[in-house]
Amino acid sequence: MDLGLKGKVALVTAASRGLGRAVALQLAEEEASVAICARKEGPLQATAEEIREATGAEVLAIPADVSVPEDVDRLVEAVLDRFGRIDVLVTNAGGPPPGRFLDLTPADWEAAVRLTLMSAVRLCYSVVPAMRKQGGGSIMAMTSISVKQPLPNLLLSNSIRLAVIGLVKTLADELAPDGIRVNAVCPGWTRTERVEQLLQDRAARNGTTPEEEAARITAAIPMGRMGMPEELARAVAFLASPAASYITGVSLLVDGGMYRGVM
Repeated sequence: MDLGLKGKVALVTAASRGLGRAVALQLAEEEASVAICARKEGPLQATAEEIREATGAEVLAIPADVSVPEDVDRLVEAVLDRFGRIDVLVTNAGGPPPGRFLDLTPADWEAAVRLTLMSAVRLCYSVVPAMRKQGGGSIMAMTSISVKQPLPNLLLSNSIRLAVIGLVKTLADELAPDGIRVNAVCPGWTRTERVEQLLQDRAARNGTTPEEEAARITAAIPMGRMGMPEELARAVAFLASPAASYITGVSLLVDGGMYRGVM
């Protein structure tokens, strides 16, 4: 199926590894030009070169920390200078640290808000005017199954990602007349570096091993396994593409059936 992404320009943040990297690679495979960012230039440039070699796509790599307002402005300006437009924005950031309420401080909350919520808000402020000017676009917010089903020991993620969903639903309504679609993708347990770190944290807290924690999690997933980054990336590419032209305001779970609610 042709998703209609050939010749489009996509900006994917926090894309040097994990889900961001998988999404950028998938969009490049669909023949979009891709701009990526991350805080560490070495891994970022290595990922950019890997995507170029694998797909032949044009890849712009810009070191930036999406929790820093000036970095966001500089990032978007650089992408517009290079390509003249942004058709797809994927707001992604490293997840907040694990912890329970009494383990965390107000400073932890403030840092998590900057990273998880305000990065998405600022990216939208920077990109939406360009999308309006060009006649439309697609914004995708990377969130988590935790917006539907809170996860143990992930209070910050459970709380703050819900605010991102509020942003997505409201912007979907406000920006639809401008031809801008706004959606969220909510991955379940997916094999990434962050999940490996979370498994280690759970094991240390529970006196188990990461392998035992992974087995407990997969036992609760109807498909009997964790997802792979490329499976999530294919869902993002579809929802971000013209093939999903009548879909906006959606929070799409990609979780192997783990969430059992009806809404």
